[in-house]
Amino acid sequence: MELFHALNRGVDKRTIFLDNQDRARFVHDMYEFNDTKLASNTRRNAAPMFGLRNRTLEREIIVDIHGWCLMDNHYHLLLSERVENGISFFLRKLNVGYANYFNERYKRQGTLFQGRTKKIHVNSEAYFLHILNYIHLNPLDLRRDCKNWRLGHIRGADAALTHLEKYRWSSYRDYCGKKNFPSILTKDLFSSVFKDYQREVREHLRSIDLTTVKPFLLE
Repeated sequence: MELFHALNRGVDKRTIFLDNQDRARFVHDMYEFNDTKLASNTRRNAAPMFGLRNRTLEREIIVDIHGWCLMDNHYHLLLSERVENGISFFLRKLNVGYANYFNERYKRQGTLFQGRTKKIHVNSEAYFLHILNYIHLNPLDLRRDCKNWRLGHIRGADAALTHLEKYRWSSYRDYCGKKNFPSILTKDLFSSVFKDYQREVREHLRSIDLTTVKPFLLE
């Protein structure tokens, strides 16, 4: 199995998630488009379906989503393939489907994303051990006292953790045992490494060192 960190952002760094309806739609699309079949629900403005864990339609998954986070103008995904070229196929469906929804909802035309989704191979132990934490810590950008977390400057690990626990639009809560969107996530890979994920993140916040993985980061 090969693991890839994928990121895309809005063209000209524009906001691509204006409210929670947009974020919920993207989460819905991560489930809906993770299938070898063409999406049966092509309605661009259809309401997102939150009961994902209860859906029983037969599906053939094309990727495993090991981690994810949505920010205002970009997204992060950790992916591995179930089928040949599954990542490219999934990302194409995801980007086109969400862009169609977004353009119709906001009465706009043209490209939504800045280009082809960036993908980087997680091919070292150091990168593997940091990347899930890095993705989950992105919402700290929304706190003024944590904006320099990439430099290791965080005032108050407890407040930072509380913020992450309240932020719904990532896989962090599911890894901490609080069901959020479990049906889109495959936790086995990292759960076998991080036995107590909340403690792992707490320790990580106290000793952030991105120097070993900085060359691999996509931002």
